[in-house]
Amino acid sequence: MKILGIGSNYLTDLKDIEEKKKAKKFIFSKPESSLAINCDVEYPSNITNELVYEVELVIKIGKEGKNISKAAANSFISEIAIGIDYTATDILKNARETNHPWEFSKGFDGAAPISSFKSIAEYPNLGNINFDLKVNGEEKQKSNTAFMVNDFADIIVFISKYMTLQPGDLIFTGTPAVGKGEIFKGDQLQCSINGELMLDFKMI
Repeated sequence: MKILGIGSNYLTDLKDIEEKKKAKKFIFSKPESSLAINCDVEYPSNITNELVYEVELVIKIGKEGKNISKAAANSFISEIAIGIDYTATDILKNARETNHPWEFSKGFDGAAPISSFKSIAEYPNLGNINFDLKVNGEEKQKSNTAFMVNDFADIIVFISKYMTLQPGDLIFTGTPAVGKGEIFKGDQLQCSINGELMLDFKMI
């Protein structure tokens, strides 16, 4: 199973989308061991003192595909969940300064908490899905898939040019343009899709 993600994929102003689509897409990966499914997550204090959250919708691939067309791309999605893309930003800064790979900043154990998945059939309009994150009861991030630079199909088309997508592969599809921030031990995170609480966990 592959876990992939796309960076800088949401805007606050719809008029900027077409221009931003021209920019190079930034894809990263996380190992399967980074997953934490519907459970509390241990704060990785042995490796970082600066942990940043980004709430994202996560799509699951349901069938194998390579060089997928835009018209067919959404048919490769079987389910949707919501998750957190954690980044140890102190590790990331060091990696960038030394021109070293930065997988450890996003690939540590617990770096990808996600909810259970729901069938794609429950989301008939993929271009109009609301999602949000509350930390300790306070809303921190909120957006709608209408504000994606690259929609689900765009992401699938791009990735499938380089690698075969297989059943069970997960793709983190980007975080709202504003609101990401630092998380601390003891914080409670609650993530919702279209107002439905899907993920509720604590940093322990």
